Amino acid sequence: MARSGLRTVIGEAFHKAIRNRETIVLKNIKVGLNGAAQFVSVTIEYLSEPEPLRGMTMVVFHDVPPIRKTKMVAKAEREDGESSQISVLKEEYQRLQDELQSNREEMQSSQEELKSSNEELQSTNEELQSINEELTTSHEEMQSMNEELQTVNHELQAKVDELYLASNDMKNLLNSTDIAILFLDNALRIRRFTDETSNIIKLIATDAGRPISDISSSLDYTTMEEDSLEVLRTLSLIDKEVSCRDGRWFRARIIPYRTNDNRIDGVVITFFDITTTKQQEIELRKAQAALQVRYSDQTDELKLANAVEKEST
Repeated sequence: MARSGLRTVIGEAFHKAIRNRETIVLKNIKVGLNGAAQFVSVTIEYLSEPEPLRGMTMVVFHDVPPIRKTKMVAKAEREDGESSQISVLKEEYQRLQDELQSNREEMQSSQEELKSSNEELQSTNEELQSINEELTTSHEEMQSMNEELQTVNHELQAKVDELYLASNDMKNLLNSTDIAILFLDNALRIRRFTDETSNIIKLIATDAGRPISDISSSLDYTTMEEDSLEVLRTLSLIDKEVSCRDGRWFRARIIPYRTNDNRIDGVVITFFDITTTKQQEIELRKAQAALQVRYSDQTDELKLANAVEKEST
C-alpha cells in the first residue's frame, strides 16, 4: 500500500525493527505523489509496553521540507544543469546502494534462518525415521508375540476341552457307582458331590463353597465335622455305621484328599448303603435271641423231667 519511494525502504525497516525490537528512523524519503514529489521522515518503533500494545509496531510519518531540493535548486542556479543532474543521480545511486546492502543483509539473515530451520528439520526427520524404525521393530515383535499367544491360546483351549471331557467322564463315573461321595476342602467347605449324596444330605449345585456345618442332613451323624477334622489332623481313615431318620443305614468312610503332588487338600466322605445288610443283621440277631430263648426253655424242661424221674426212682 506504500507509495513509490516508500515501498522498499519501509518494508526493510519494518522487518528490521521487529527482528531487533528497536526503533528505526528513515529521514528525507522522497515519495511520489500524483506526478509530484514529497519528502517525509518515517519512524518505525517496536512496542514493548504498555501491556495491551505489546508486540505491535507503530509507524509514524513526518512531513519534512524539501531541503535537498532547495539546495539543489540553488546549486542549479549556480551551476549548469548537467552538474545538478549528476548530483541527483549520485544521491539516488547512494540510496540504491544502501537499499541493496540492506537487502543483502536481510537475505543473509534469512539464509541463516533457513539453514538453521533446515538443520532442525533434518534432525527432526532423523528422529522421526529412528522412531519409525523402532515402531516397525515393535510392530514385528508384537506380531510375533501375537502369533505365540495365538498358539498358546489354541493349546490352552485344547487343554480346556480335555479337562471338560475329563470332568464329564469323572462325573458320569461317580454317578454311575450309586455311591454317595462328598468332597470337602481343608476348611470343610463343600467342593463337589455326587448326585446320590443329595438323597442323604440336602445339597444343591449352589451349595458349593458353603461349610458342611451349614447344611441340614437326615443322618444321625452329629460328629461328622469333628471326625473330618480328626482325619485332617491324623491322616487316618475313620469308618462308622450311621443311620438315617427314615430307617436307612450307611457306612460312612472319611479319608484324606491327596493331590497328585501328595498334598492334603481336604477330605473325601463316602456313604455306602448297608440298609439291607443291617436289616438282615437285625433279623439274624432276633432269630438268635429267639433260638436262645427256645434253647433255654428246652433246657429247663429237660432238667424238670430229670428231677421228676429221680424222684420216681
